[in-house]
Amino acid sequence: MTIPFYDEILSAFPGSGTAMSLPDIRVRGGEELRSWFDVTGLAAASIGMAGAMLARWADPADRGRVTVDRRLASLWFDMTLRPDGWQIPSPWDPLAGDYRAKGGWIRLHTNAPHHRAAALSVLGASADRDELAAKVEQWDADVLEGAIVEAGGCAAAMRDFDGWAAHPQGRVVRREPLIHWYDHPEVEARAGRKDRSRPLRGIRILDLTRVLAGPVAGRFLAAYGADVLRIDPPDWDEPGVIPEVTLGKRCAMLDLKTTNGRAVFERLLASADILLHGYRADALDGLGYGPEPLRAINPGLIDVSLNAYGWTGPCVNRRGFDSLVQMSSGIAAYGMRMSGAVRPQPLPVQALDHATGYLVAAAALHALSEQASGGHTRSARLSLARVAHLLSASKRPEITGGLAAETPGDLDPQVEQTHWGPARRIRFPLSVAGIDHGWDHPAGALRSGPARW
Repeated sequence: MTIPFYDEILSAFPGSGTAMSLPDIRVRGGEELRSWFDVTGLAAASIGMAGAMLARWADPADRGRVTVDRRLASLWFDMTLRPDGWQIPSPWDPLAGDYRAKGGWIRLHTNAPHHRAAALSVLGASADRDELAAKVEQWDADVLEGAIVEAGGCAAAMRDFDGWAAHPQGRVVRREPLIHWYDHPEVEARAGRKDRSRPLRGIRILDLTRVLAGPVAGRFLAAYGADVLRIDPPDWDEPGVIPEVTLGKRCAMLDLKTTNGRAVFERLLASADILLHGYRADALDGLGYGPEPLRAINPGLIDVSLNAYGWTGPCVNRRGFDSLVQMSSGIAAYGMRMSGAVRPQPLPVQALDHATGYLVAAAALHALSEQASGGHTRSARLSLARVAHLLSASKRPEITGGLAAETPGDLDPQVEQTHWGPARRIRFPLSVAGIDHGWDHPAGALRSGPARW
């Protein structure tokens, strides 16, 4: 079966057309998510690429088969945990959502308290959705977007494809590579792989990501033995997604604005193999941990980062999330127009987050392999907006697809004893010949352990 998106994704990796040998990827099953876009194709391609890079890292000489199940890949682009006797809170704040404004629609993202406060401050509204809607109607959507962003909040006016193509950020994103690669001076080659069945055992990953793409990458890498240490600040919380994104990880707290927090962080960095972060483009620089300081602390560190709106252009430092990028980039507007709906129509899942997450994992694995083969260190940057551009090329003249109802057979038989209670997960969609997957840590609470390897 031809894998949509695969060739373009493969071309984003240095050496893909010459020295790099990857295993064949087999895709099984015909079910797909119902959408105006090929969301399931993107799921199979991004998960498959992460699997291919894993197989290459485990044994470059063995092109073992990589298999992706389309139905399970579709389900893994959504929430995978099914609690037994307890409930996961809603991932959405009551005020988050789409609002009608002058000249169109705008989406407010208010899950974080400071983002919520920024929106309410600009609008002069209380925490009442009806009042908020009435206030939004008095604003031009583009003007309100700019005001909320300027106040430190998160919002996105809805644009169609033409509007995004004409927007200064839309113009630069479509010219960006899917993955920005940065080469660093050569370092001592990494030791060979120790355990093919758990090929990432001994690899240390410092995870500074939040929602949702970065945590997906860390979760994937943890499935194959990586020691993933998630670091959160003292006051961050995300109860609706924590059970989803902490699987396989140990979770600790550091305040990088304190002397002690910085000292511990730098000790962790010094012995880490990979740093994952999803801060705004200028955030780590502002804390004193830009590319040069990171290299000084750890010359061999592989730095893989992501942001919402791309790595060039006027919005490079803008806060953003999957749902906002769907509004900005034309995806929600296309679904609304084609379906004849009266409101924005987003994708059935947060596909930009999930696809970017698996590509982040693939980039980290590619960098590991390059470093092991010759001591060459590469870092990578990805963005939700560039993945949105990739997905937008698959727009359809009619909506297609539809998954059959979930059955007990979709669930892994093993019970996961999470911090909140027992649960089961959707079966993992990826199989790599000769390599086991499995998580050493169940989903757990943030800041629940020490900040040490």
